[in-house]
Amino acid sequence: MEYEWKPDEQGLQQILQLLKESQSPDNNTQRAVQQKLEQLNQFPDFNNYLIFVLTKLKSEDEPTRSLSGLILKNNVKAHFQNFPNGVTDFIKSECLNNIGDSSPLIRATVGILITTIASKGELQNWPELLPKLCGLLDSEDYNTCEGAFGALQKICEDSAEILDSDVLERPLNVMIPKFLQFFKHSSPKIRSHAVACVNQFIIGRTQALMLHIDSFIENLFALATDEESEVRKNVCRALVMLLEVRMDRLLPHMHNIVEYMLLRTQDQDENVALEACEFWLTLAEQPICKDVLSRHLTKLIPVLVNGMKYSEIDIILLKGDVEEDEAVPDSEQDIRPRFHRSRTVAQAHEEDGIEEDDEDDDELDDDENISDWNIRKCSAAALDILANVFCEELLPHILPLLKELLFHLEWVIKESGILVLGAIAEGCMQGMIPYLPELIPHLIQCLADKKALVRSITCWTLSRYAHWVVSQPPDMYLKPLMTELLKRILDSNKRVQEAACSAFATLEEEACTELVPYLAYILDTLVFAFSKYQHKNLLILYDAIGTLADSVGHHLNKSEYIQMLMPPLIQKWNVLKDEDKDLFPLLECLSSVATALQSGFLPYCEPVYQRCVNLVQKTLQQSMLHNAQPDQYESPDKDFMIVALDLLSGLAEGLGGQIEQLVARSNILTLMYQCMQDKMPEVRQSSFALLGDLTKACFQHVKACIADFMPILGTNLNPELISVCNNATWAIGEISIQMGIEMQPYVPMVLHQLVEIINRPNTPKTLLENTAITIGRLGYVCPQEVAPMLQQFIRPWCTSLRNIRDNEEKDSAFRGICTMISVNPGGVVQDFIFFCDAVASWINPKEDLRDMFCKILHGFKNQVGDENWRRFSDQFPLPLKERLAAYYGV
Repeated sequence: MEYEWKPDEQGLQQILQLLKESQSPDNNTQRAVQQKLEQLNQFPDFNNYLIFVLTKLKSEDEPTRSLSGLILKNNVKAHFQNFPNGVTDFIKSECLNNIGDSSPLIRATVGILITTIASKGELQNWPELLPKLCGLLDSEDYNTCEGAFGALQKICEDSAEILDSDVLERPLNVMIPKFLQFFKHSSPKIRSHAVACVNQFIIGRTQALMLHIDSFIENLFALATDEESEVRKNVCRALVMLLEVRMDRLLPHMHNIVEYMLLRTQDQDENVALEACEFWLTLAEQPICKDVLSRHLTKLIPVLVNGMKYSEIDIILLKGDVEEDEAVPDSEQDIRPRFHRSRTVAQAHEEDGIEEDDEDDDELDDDENISDWNIRKCSAAALDILANVFCEELLPHILPLLKELLFHLEWVIKESGILVLGAIAEGCMQGMIPYLPELIPHLIQCLADKKALVRSITCWTLSRYAHWVVSQPPDMYLKPLMTELLKRILDSNKRVQEAACSAFATLEEEACTELVPYLAYILDTLVFAFSKYQHKNLLILYDAIGTLADSVGHHLNKSEYIQMLMPPLIQKWNVLKDEDKDLFPLLECLSSVATALQSGFLPYCEPVYQRCVNLVQKTLQQSMLHNAQPDQYESPDKDFMIVALDLLSGLAEGLGGQIEQLVARSNILTLMYQCMQDKMPEVRQSSFALLGDLTKACFQHVKACIADFMPILGTNLNPELISVCNNATWAIGEISIQMGIEMQPYVPMVLHQLVEIINRPNTPKTLLENTAITIGRLGYVCPQEVAPMLQQFIRPWCTSLRNIRDNEEKDSAFRGICTMISVNPGGVVQDFIFFCDAVASWINPKEDLRDMFCKILHGFKNQVGDENWRRFSDQFPLPLKERLAAYYGV
């Protein structure tokens, strides 16, 4: 029986009045409307009125009717399970009866409503929905067909997974062939819906689509030159996805597809061009890229390069004609949320000064105010990846273009050339080296260009060549580059300031102590920028100062530098409230500065220390309140606590024993005990780093808590959470050095996990090294407990420590291994060649450690006899053989 419902006239007028008011721009009216809506939701048939206005009240204007439907959609989202059955049925039947409304706006609103009901788990409880919509596709009436397709497209987008499961008895077996029939429909809108529907099922490799894959591809090709841009866009999108999923099916047609995509990348419609441009990005990541694209480079490279120019609209949106805006305050939405990267403890390596950062911070981010992804960015990203695939082979296609672009009189063209040069830096570096002595001075000149957008892109491109600049004599390029970049840090344009600050941070990382002679000059500029910068760039300035401190280390600890740098930092520190997220970058910056200044930071340490402890305590309290009464208390932002813990680590590392008084007067150890058990891995990670640093700085205070801390450390040796595991491992090593023989009762809590981690395949390098050092240190203080397991870890132990530099940690670890070998010499016999190799990795061990090595090597040689030793040492690579002979006389 049809559900008959009629509205009450007075109620209807009241709701119409409300809908009119809700279109008012006034905030107070809006708030009143929201409250009224909440009240009306108490009445079971309120939603009937809403659907009635949407589908039946044709006398009302369309925006009001559509709004009624959108309010209903929100109600469905929030309260659908509480709707009475009659109401639910009325809404469903009204939706299906009106999917073909003559107004596109009303059709779309009904479609959104249907999808929202479907995604609330109602596809199962509304079995007639899909058959009905599929049936309506065959309607003679265009509106009905388009409305049904619009709804189906939304359902395919929202519910792709359940459509492809047994829950609904696999409706796609019927739907996909049906959609394919509509690829040839006379209406462009319908063709576009049809392709968009099928596209939802490519990435998931839906069985029903895979069965018809050839007919799908054939139909796509038929639409390749469709006059409707939305259809061309969906065709391009489909081909990009098929590239990832069914390369095998595209390969026979690859030549034609590439030719087609070259055309589409130059499509008049920017959305089509952008979809097509994604094709090159995706193809560049496929193993067959080189074979497929080699012969097309002559055509492709100019197309990508051409796409890297700013469009006229970009320039308007970027205010490209506004040269000076430094006095204009930032609007809050300009400022992206920042995420703090928690502290991870790593070893220094032979070949490089600093552990390589895996995260690439140098990708192009020149125009975040434009919609985030556009042709320019996509073309630049594609060229960057292709440069990494083809390397030098790309240059014959690029260099002739670059010659023309880089010296062009029109700034837009010159700017795109500078971007091209930056995009190929990583992949084509070797091939570019001969040209750099001419190009770098030209770029340094471009830093003074009169167009702000040219100056800002030049900062980025130069930062991509920083490694080469630093490898040359400093007076040639480093000094002029640094001089110009520092001027740009004080540019009158905010975008240039930002680009220059980021580029300078990259230069600092590359140059490290090369910058020491210029420190006064650099600090002068950075401190002046403090008074000049608006909100957003201040945050980047903190990063440049922190990176400087990391790069020059203790060279920063001179009273004149401290006098320049600390007052503005402390002034900002005093102004910021505890709830202000700007504390994150400032605390990170201070952490680097404290570590670099060491005792130079003493005059500032007490208030900084105190505030960090307070931040941790506040966050923990709020977290406890929230866990106890989640309705009453919001959950805190734990980043405040993480950053504070990391700054405390920086203080402990910088001040060493001088932090002892502060620790004695605070409850930091109690707070750490709570942080070490926090649910959030990053909190645990930072608290273990702090535990290690405090163990080194003032163990007398930590010692009393070891019995509580050790079991927690043991349970955190889970290599699934790499950074947590890494820091826990490192802390155990530091604790064992301090505890000595008293470490005995705790060895069983951790040893088995550590041995398991060191033998795991694919364990990251940093974790392996820290694990090896900690096993060595445990063996050093408790050889009787650890040595019996020697055979189970000696081989990976030796291979993971051969590459790290001589330092205290390596020293104590090797003393441990030697002590264990003397307790259990049999444990090393089978892998003795690995031990020899690890010993040879020392450049200059301390005298007594060298004696330990000698004793073991000669002991082994005497044990096996000269003949066997000669046979054994003949397996050594020559450098190893020579080194052992020279250093240890074996």
